[in-house]
Amino acid sequence: MSSSTTPVLSAEQLATGLSYPAYRQHIAQIMAMPQPDEQLAKMLPYYQQAVTRMDQVAPTVTLLPELQAALGQLNGHYLWAIITEGWCGDASHTVPLFEAVAAASGGHLTTRYFLRDSHPDFIDRYLTNGGRAIPIAVVLHADTLTEAGVWGPRPAPLQAIHQDLKAREVPFKEVIRQVNEWYDQDATRTTQHELLALVQQLA
Repeated sequence: MSSSTTPVLSAEQLATGLSYPAYRQHIAQIMAMPQPDEQLAKMLPYYQQAVTRMDQVAPTVTLLPELQAALGQLNGHYLWAIITEGWCGDASHTVPLFEAVAAASGGHLTTRYFLRDSHPDFIDRYLTNGGRAIPIAVVLHADTLTEAGVWGPRPAPLQAIHQDLKAREVPFKEVIRQVNEWYDQDATRTTQHELLALVQQLA
């Protein structure tokens, strides 16, 4: 638990956060652009893959009984400030779980999405090995906007695998393949256990 009394976000910054429906709408609008520039054109397949994966993962998420029980013990109200981008493969596996957890919290957890590239000051407070890896989920006390916990960018075992693959200079497409395979086999279980530990800190 963070003991900092400094708000992570100002009220003005908080207002720029997107609800989940607005986040999905933002992605849809990008994918519907009639004349994307060269950089965006390169990224569009990743946006499409992420949308497809979120739509596949969401119906399959079943919360662990112990996580549901911990959510039922929450008394305070918290904001889950999730730093991500619509093309992010890791986020496409975990965002549906964040939404399922928030939905099961009885209103104690509310999600807001912050686009990494539009909020450099925010992501730069939560760098991973010096890089702007996403998604990063920052749990804030709803009344003070001070930090209550942080998760991301990946479940710890997968983060270790990812770092090893990068260190061995494995080709990018192979890294993506192995990461997606890990998520598919794990079926959110490891992430749920990590989020359980986070929620238990809040209760």
